[in-house]
Amino acid sequence: MDKSQLSGSQIIKAIEKCLLALIAVLTLVAVAQELMTVFQKGKVELADLLLLFIYTEVLGMIGIFYLSNRIPITLPLFIAMTAISRLIILQGKGMEPITLLYEAGAILIIALACLVVRFKPKNTYPYQNDD
Repeated sequence: MDKSQLSGSQIIKAIEKCLLALIAVLTLVAVAQELMTVFQKGKVELADLLLLFIYTEVLGMIGIFYLSNRIPITLPLFIAMTAISRLIILQGKGMEPITLLYEAGAILIIALACLVVRFKPKNTYPYQNDD
């Protein structure tokens, strides 16, 4: 491998880790803001819990990346399912039934994608290895 390619790869990895650290810090700020909002309202709603769960999943995804240098594709899919569920709850009972079906269908498609990804062959790519 060429020395310039190696240093370029190292630069990209360093930038990636810095951006993920920034995302982690900003996620913690968002958690603090959400908790302050909950305390100001004086009650906890399901939408608040789902939002905190999304933040927890984002932090978990970052933690897994720092441990293994990989982000399992299922974690962003779980975040997407949680976000759509939160959207359904926030829209309330006044939403169109067809919209609810579309959103439930989106959750089903993402769940099926998780199932497909779970049973895919275990291939790794050179950029995912520490070698």
